[in-house]
Amino acid sequence: MTELQSFGLRLADPGAPNGGVASRKGGAGPSDHKAVTVDGHTIMVPVHTSSAWNSPFVAQAPDAQGRSALLRGTIPIAQIAFPRSPHFYELKTLEGIPYSHIATLHGADVLATTVLQNCIRYESRKKTCQFCAIGQSLAAGRTIAHKTPAQLAEVAAAAVRLDGVKHMVMTTGTPNATDRGAQVLCESALAIRAAVDLPLQAQCEPPDDDRWFQRMRDAGIDTLGMHLEVVTPELRARIMPGKATVPISRYMAAFEASVRVFGRGQVSTYILAGLGDTPEAILSISGQLLALGVYPFVVPFVPISGTPLEDHPAPPADFMKALLEPLGAMVARAGLRANDIKAGCGKCGACSSLSVYETAAA
Repeated sequence: MTELQSFGLRLADPGAPNGGVASRKGGAGPSDHKAVTVDGHTIMVPVHTSSAWNSPFVAQAPDAQGRSALLRGTIPIAQIAFPRSPHFYELKTLEGIPYSHIATLHGADVLATTVLQNCIRYESRKKTCQFCAIGQSLAAGRTIAHKTPAQLAEVAAAAVRLDGVKHMVMTTGTPNATDRGAQVLCESALAIRAAVDLPLQAQCEPPDDDRWFQRMRDAGIDTLGMHLEVVTPELRARIMPGKATVPISRYMAAFEASVRVFGRGQVSTYILAGLGDTPEAILSISGQLLALGVYPFVVPFVPISGTPLEDHPAPPADFMKALLEPLGAMVARAGLRANDIKAGCGKCGACSSLSVYETAAA
């Protein structure tokens, strides 16, 4: 699984759209990926990146049940499966908006949405995160700029009813330099939880006032993600200059305050491995995060087409193994395992093989 996420996957039927299986290009969250189930574990694997086009891994066209043979070169090495397109994708709102423009299926059973597709960081080339593609799906007409609370509640209820979705992730572009999206996430959560009993994760930059954490919890949000992405200050200033204006010290203070509200293991952060942080730097800050009760979700960087870092190489599989193996042991010792998270990216685990290393270390 680690090698698949580093190398990517070629789809063997180039004449069919996306090689005969559904995939996602651009946008926030896992982009240029395809969900693939390996040994019962669903992971997101790059299929639209330059590294994927040259990958030694090839998936044959799936059968009617979504099953496929995985080849390394010409040698079959495993049976894999592609989750089917969810039933709720077939529906539209009364305004005629496809449900898939409001929320999408991530992994096998996770509903995900970007509540606000606009971001004050993305609107300026001097401030944008160089790996981010939040504006691409909006420009391509695959989503809408602002999903209303009512729309999110409608789609969430349908996804649970028709497809057995187990939890939901709500992220957002950063709309301002104060609450940084916390208010719109609260409004969305209140509507969703009034419509359906679905565990929720919210993701935003640290708000300027720690009182937002209790407001988010009171609105029905179960877990919180505040994503560092890059951990070395000099790299942060170069790769994500706008976001780096919120210093790591503010993140650490926000982590401590939010854990008091949401509980140990229910606050997490994304760290993108392969952008220049050394393994030692990632493991060092992960130790600090674990001591605070924060789950460090370390994922391999995936270069997304159309971003300034589209030609930046994905991290080698050996790099990820050398990082995730000791991190998995650290997470297991801290007792902050993915399975215990109530909702969100860490619980889903599809963007990283970290949970596999946690299990091996247990």
